[in-house]
Amino acid sequence: MSLAMSRSEREAFLADLHVGVIAIAEEGRAPLAIPIWYAYEPGEEVRIVTGAGARKLELLRRAGRFSLCVQSEAPPYLYVSVEGPVVAIEAASLERDERPLAHRYLGPELGDAYVAETSGSAGTAGGNMLVRMKPQRWLSVDYRKQYGG
Repeated sequence: MSLAMSRSEREAFLADLHVGVIAIAEEGRAPLAIPIWYAYEPGEEVRIVTGAGARKLELLRRAGRFSLCVQSEAPPYLYVSVEGPVVAIEAASLERDERPLAHRYLGPELGDAYVAETSGSAGTAGGNMLVRMKPQRWLSVDYRKQYGG
């Protein structure tokens, strides 16, 4: 019995609310692997926002690709790992990128407070950058298929 998710299952799971762990190659060291907020809609690109001066942004520019792993926190466990090339790095928009991400993870009230504390001038995301990745390779496991749940 395969524990792999179907395309629609894995895309729906990735689109659900999870804190992801991004992994980016770093020459001479182990890959940088850190938790991150992300956005994804089935069939679309993975979108992350990071500071213009962030180490991960420098590594993303160098590596040109990254992987993202998301998982359930309770048994029976599920996870999806997706990897692919960075297709764009551009200035983040406050309303298109930062506010929806903050609302996704914190809800409208706390999300707006977070945006007010962390954003720069009106219409921009305070020097943040949007990074878009095109998913190419997927790994997934759904232990519910073996153990129920």
